[in-house]
Amino acid sequence: MKGMTDMKIAMTASGKVQGVGFRYTIQLLATQMNITGIVKNQSSGDVYIEACGSKESVQAFIEKVRNSPSCFCRVDHLYLDTSKKIGDYATFSIIY
Repeated sequence: MKGMTDMKIAMTASGKVQGVGFRYTIQLLATQMNITGIVKNQSSGDVYIEACGSKESVQAFIEKVRNSPSCFCRVDHLYLDTSKKIGDYATFSIIY
């Protein structure tokens, strides 16, 4: 399956991202874009995302997340971390 997960990235979104359906929206978006990974709330009020997929899909996903994927949320900052070790995922899941 070379090429399916040739890009892996960790992201932290800050802004109005908790209590507004952000994780659910991210999961739907990821599934539509053939991205695997996880999304979970953090105690800081931020949301943590790990995304895996083709380079093109992941880059497009990053832009959609950065531009606030629904009218209920607002992403003020999206921090990208390419140094974090990210495993392989079969699906995109919300972690509670």
